[in-house]
Amino acid sequence: MRKTVFFFLAASIIISSAAIAQAPQREEVAKEIDSYVQEVISTWKIPGMAVAFSWDNEPLLIKGYGVKEQRPADGIGFRGVPASDRSVASGGVPGVVNEPGEPIDENTVFQIGSVSKSFTATIMGQLVDEGLVKWTDTVKNILPDFKYYDPWVTEHMQVMDVMTHRTGIGGQVGTYFPNLGYDREDCYRMLALYKPAYTFRGAYQYNNSTFLIAEKIIEKVTGKSWEENLQERVFNKAGMKSSSANAEGYAASKNVATPHDYRFTTVELAKAQFPELVDVPAGTQGEIVTLPLYGDEQALYWLTGVGPAGSINSTVVDMLRYAQMHMNNGYIVDKVYAKKDVGAAPSACDTIRVMSEKAMRKLHEGVTITSQNDNRTTLYAHCWFVEQNNKYRLYFHTGTTWGMTAICFFVPEIKLSGVILSNCEMGANPRYAIMYKLVDLLMGLPGKDYNKEYFESYMASNQKSWAKEHAEKKELLPAPAPDKALVGEYSKDELFGDAKITRENGELYISLGKQGYKNRLVHIDGATWHFRSDGYAFPVTFTFDDDNKKAVSFIVGFPNKEEDCIGGWTRK
Repeated sequence: MRKTVFFFLAASIIISSAAIAQAPQREEVAKEIDSYVQEVISTWKIPGMAVAFSWDNEPLLIKGYGVKEQRPADGIGFRGVPASDRSVASGGVPGVVNEPGEPIDENTVFQIGSVSKSFTATIMGQLVDEGLVKWTDTVKNILPDFKYYDPWVTEHMQVMDVMTHRTGIGGQVGTYFPNLGYDREDCYRMLALYKPAYTFRGAYQYNNSTFLIAEKIIEKVTGKSWEENLQERVFNKAGMKSSSANAEGYAASKNVATPHDYRFTTVELAKAQFPELVDVPAGTQGEIVTLPLYGDEQALYWLTGVGPAGSINSTVVDMLRYAQMHMNNGYIVDKVYAKKDVGAAPSACDTIRVMSEKAMRKLHEGVTITSQNDNRTTLYAHCWFVEQNNKYRLYFHTGTTWGMTAICFFVPEIKLSGVILSNCEMGANPRYAIMYKLVDLLMGLPGKDYNKEYFESYMASNQKSWAKEHAEKKELLPAPAPDKALVGEYSKDELFGDAKITRENGELYISLGKQGYKNRLVHIDGATWHFRSDGYAFPVTFTFDDDNKKAVSFIVGFPNKEEDCIGGWTRK
């Protein structure tokens, strides 16, 4: 018996010694991940990025890469908008334009997109902790005016359902209404119109619009706006001094990145007003094209409209504090941000508690399975994805806005927290490549080149799609009636308002939505026209009288077929 114990202890010591001997060195990891970030940026042709990683509550790498704005030689950005267009953008604030080549640093402000949802969940968790609300409270009991398509669900939807994407509303339904000038109140009322896409609580489908319910709840129980709660409960408590919300906060930042479009196409198509009208020569090859967004293409009204689901602006320095706070289940160790020459001992550093451990752990509990295979299961918690694989547990959330992407993540078992922010819509894979590579380095796992694997898959898929799409030129049908047949006034209802189509200087224009945006209407194919509003193109399909002399109605198309629920506009 004693020999067995001795053998076990000896073996344990040997294993422990080996583990210590193989533990990665901080400087080596920092150098390798720095090099890997630069490789990812070069491979994917990313204009700019900032990263911040901490390990064991101490900084590992905090750095900016690339430029705030990658401007073409001709000064023309995405959809043909020039850099010289500094007019007020659709958000009612000046669009952001930087000097070409100005570098990104660790204090550059980016839009973090849907990572904002976890901030809203953090506020809600604090309110639960304070006894102001319960996760199992029904929305209707808090918000008497709440109305959903299904009366039974209206009465039984709980706060937890809202925060975990299991309301029955289809994925991304309602996301694009702010681009038309509808505000948060309008979009909240629209929730009653959307037919369920799946059984209530029967699945997970990601949605932005439902977070307007969370905003209403927060405002009702606190008597303060979502923005005020965000500032007081998260930004101030966590020491996030450079963070803000909405278009105003983004545009007012002194050190701010310009958003960029990112896609597999050609420069000519990317700069065209509508790709359908561009004649692409046979044999033309697609490529990665990155162009800055200017003016209305920055979709700043949408940024404010999406609110609690995606309107926060921040820096990697601020976001690292936030990531560390979640990794530590509610507190921040300020030694992460102390300069090395200060020389303060860890015991002398401040520990700042933002919320209770109990409340934070509840936020991190997986609720709904989002994906599963032989060696990995991913669940959705309260605005965090929880990936459990055969090596570790990873918490993360991505974010995408018009021209920017983000990811915030943490791995408690190795005390890793981090954030990656970029000023282009590069997709998730470059961010994942950096994140997974860093985890592998810190855990001493076998080297894997995620960047190479993801990029080869991306290029193969896009080249195949490009070849198929441009194999044959589509024959577009002429308009069934002259422009004057469309001109006139159209009505719908009190929520969506009236619409008006005019002809000015030989061009058609359409005005609809609460903000009264007037956008150029361009014929595309048969009875379908397009117009762009706040960075997005909407198809408009007209119905004409028997003689094709007058349009009698039209329907605006949405990517998630919302028109099937809301109907169209009819000529007055």
